Order: sequence, then C-alpha cells, then structure tokens
Amino acid sequence: MTERLIIVDHVLFVVSDLPASRRLYTAALAPLGIEELRVQPDCVGYGQQDLDDFTICEGSPPTVASHVAFDAADRDQVDAFFEAGIAAGASARGEPGVWIEYSDRYYGAFLNDLHGNNVEAVFHSPEPIVDAPRRGGAP
Repeated sequence: MTERLIIVDHVLFVVSDLPASRRLYTAALAPLGIEELRVQPDCVGYGQQDLDDFTICEGSPPTVASHVAFDAADRDQVDAFFEAGIAAGASARGEPGVWIEYSDRYYGAFLNDLHGNNVEAVFHSPEPIVDAPRRGGAP
C-alpha cells in the first residue's frame, strides 16, 4: 500500500451548539480511535497520540457545507463510525459501502453533522473489495 503523507495539519469547524456537536463527534470518532484530547470552555480538540488534528469551537457563523474525511483502519471501523454517528444525532448522507466512483478499494460512509457538513470515514483497502455493497454518485 502507498505510504500517505500528511498534507493538511488540522481542521476546525465552528458549531452553534458545542455540547450537542461534542456528543456527536465524540461518539462518531471513537470507533476510529480518535478521542477528545483538548477540552476548553468553547472548543474540543480531537485526535490521536496527543495530536489534535480536528477541532470544533462554538461560535458564529457555524461552518456549513464543508467536507472532512477521517481515516479508518478497516471496514468495521467505518461501519461503527456510521452507526455511532447516527445514534448521536447525525443524519445519513451515504451508507457504508464501496464507492466505486472513487475506487474499488474505497470503503466509506458519510454523515451530515448538525450543520449539514459532510463527515466521512474511509478505509483504503490494499485489495479490491468485492463482498460489500456498491455505491454510486457522490454523497
């Protein structure tokens, strides 16, 4: 598999209701091994290994119509991200499956957060995936 280099250091979304957004992101990101690393009165930073790569901060106007994709280690993590996000208040944008317009190795799931942002978990398989639902059309 190709070694991926980091090209974006971090992402920040502005939210209008920090407690509600915190519940959603904490639940959805946990299956990916992404946890709360920095909590302040108006912001929560998420990441792994003491690197907070994704942050939500309460403010105005909220971030809308953006897209962020989180790396998953396997298909099970993608599925768990989707299920946890739905349970925590996100809406479905694209159910887990192989998104063939990207690649036959691209297993992803897409959620709408509380502001309509497109939040994704994706697993890049080393081999083509043939036993999962095929999805088409960009979510």
